Amino acid sequence: MKLSEAYRPRPIRFLDHWEIGEWRLKAYSITYTEAPLDSILVKAARHVITERLKKSASGTKHYGVGFAGIHQGKTGNFVFVDWWADENELNHHVYVSRSDCPSELEYMTPTGLAACTWDLYLIGHERRAWVEFVLMQASNPDLAGYLMATMNAKI
Repeated sequence: MKLSEAYRPRPIRFLDHWEIGEWRLKAYSITYTEAPLDSILVKAARHVITERLKKSASGTKHYGVGFAGIHQGKTGNFVFVDWWADENELNHHVYVSRSDCPSELEYMTPTGLAACTWDLYLIGHERRAWVEFVLMQASNPDLAGYLMATMNAKI
């Protein structure tokens, strides 16, 4: 087996806290280069995330908190939205678009596509924050602390 490209660290950056209806999400960027995110991709990501939260989260026991990743890759874009439910369960939904059509995000979760190595690093950070601020403080979970536990790294 030969890889087309060796692993290269990518920047993961906290963008902002997004309030979408009853939801509070930590929004992150992951980029193939140091270039800023395409604003069209960010707008499309927020749109599909808003629609996914309306569709999937109603009727479930959730906490109204989670995170989103907007990954501007080499040849395509990945967008994911995750939220915590039933104490320790992570809901994860994925969208993909081609680099030349960033606004045409296609829902990929039913295909089984979950995450790439850089996305998994961010998901791991969010898992640690959830354990530290919520699960380990069962008598008084600190959702505000969880939301403030953001990351910026080049991994």
